Amino acid sequence: MALRGGTDLQELLASMEASVSEESFVFCCFPNGSIEALAEHHPLGLFWENEGLTAILSLESAGRAGVETEPSFRRISLAVHSSLEAVGLTAAISSALAEAGISANVVAAFYHDHIFVQDEKAELALDTLQALSRSAKLTLK
Repeated sequence: MALRGGTDLQELLASMEASVSEESFVFCCFPNGSIEALAEHHPLGLFWENEGLTAILSLESAGRAGVETEPSFRRISLAVHSSLEAVGLTAAISSALAEAGISANVVAAFYHDHIFVQDEKAELALDTLQALSRSAKLTLK
């Protein structure tokens, strides 16, 4: 069994290391989709909604699947093991990015959080999150 992640917000922010993917992704919905039909496109993530199966596909896979490839997003992964019960991490990240004019599509996975941001704002988003982490480190001292 894996260790439970951290819950202290300041410690999570101070210890998080953000990295941005080189690859771009798109969010798309398959109204009558099945996981089996999408398997060949190697989705990064799937989520069932009332309207259909939402998939996060690489830009290349989305093109092969014949779905819209805009808008496209880059994935920022946070190398900090936060608990799924941690309070405030998503809010802190979203607030910092919102202040910089960047939308944040957050996916919380078991070990890490991943934020999908507009392609053209990926580097600014990375800088913003690194500044947030540096600020939290100063608070802990």
